[in-house]
This record gives sequence, C-alpha cells and structure tokens, in this order.
Amino acid sequence: MSRLFKTPVISLAYGRAMSDVEFIARAAAPFTEIIHNIKPDQLKARTPCTEYDVRTLVNHLLFWGPSLEGAGRKEAVVPPAAGESETHLAGDEWASALEAQISRTAAAWREAEAWQGMTRIGGPPELPSALIGGMVLGEFVVHGWDLARATGQELSVDEELLTYLYSETAKQAGPGREMGVYGPEIAVPASAPTLHRILGLTGRNSHWTAA
Repeated sequence: MSRLFKTPVISLAYGRAMSDVEFIARAAAPFTEIIHNIKPDQLKARTPCTEYDVRTLVNHLLFWGPSLEGAGRKEAVVPPAAGESETHLAGDEWASALEAQISRTAAAWREAEAWQGMTRIGGPPELPSALIGGMVLGEFVVHGWDLARATGQELSVDEELLTYLYSETAKQAGPGREMGVYGPEIAVPASAPTLHRILGLTGRNSHWTAA
C-alpha cells in the first residue's frame, strides 16, 4: 500500500461482522508462508509494484506495519521516519522481523473492538476503523501476491476470503485511488478468478511477470 498517508477525510458507513476477525488470520497465514520462502538472492527482484523491488517492498511493510498494528489497538504509532526511503529496515533478519510484525498486526485486528469506532494510522486524520481493517486485509493478500509473483511462488488464499475481500475492495477502490493507495483500475472480465478481479481494482495486472 504505497503513499498510505495522502488521505482525505472519508465519510463512509462500514458495517462489520465477526467474519472480519476470522479473515485477518486466514490472510496472515499464506502471507507469512510467502515471506518465509523468499530466498536472499531474490531481494533485488522486481515486483508488480513498479516503485519497489522485493527488498524495498519488505522495507515498506516493516515501515508501516507498526502503525497498522497500532491502529487496530487504537494507538497512534508514528512511523520511524518522515518517509520510507529514509529508513533501511530490511536488514539481515528481515524475514523474522516481518513475520513477527504480521503476527502482531493480525493479533491486533483479531479483536472485535479493533473494527469499531474510529482510528488513525500514525497520525491524523481519523478514519473509520473498519476501513483501516479492510486495508490491512487487502495489504496481506495483495502484497502477498506481489511478493509471490516476484519470487516464483503461488499465493494460496481460500475463495470465501477472496469473495469477501473483493466486495470490500470494490467499496474502497474509489477512495483508495484518491488516497494514492491504488493505481488506475485495470479492467478484468467478471468471469475471471476473484483474485484477478481484486488485483484489477488495485491497479495490478494479474498476468504480470518479472521477465
């Protein structure tokens, strides 16, 4: 999720069910597996996020992870620097650090209270907690796909989760583009796999290859 803090105030009503809590854990597990299987010599590989290679995407995830975790706990956790390029968080122990951060973020958003009321990612403005929670879910799945695609892996996410995430991403797509989180939509046939339709909404080409 790039340029995450270029955020206008969004006035949307988001109703949530307990399934949100379950889906966070179900998205975190395959994301963590992808990270665990990345080899050191793949850190310079290109990713579908044109501004990132694998290492800088890992840096991005480590940079914003504590703030996303804090948002779930209703705690304002300010990023470690003014911008991602000013930090180098993807060091020798990057995999264990990122796996641990995903676990903490998932734990924060597995609490029903995390989805209620308003919260913020590091600083103002306040946004609906459920909106941020949906972004976290999308972060796990979409950046999981980015890293999988870059490193020759397959992201395995169950269809129930993907159906739910597609619905949520469709709600967020317009505001997400205004916020700079998503790129221009790529048209995908309604008959395409659900993951491909999600990727299209976020501005990704599901047929992207590193070659």
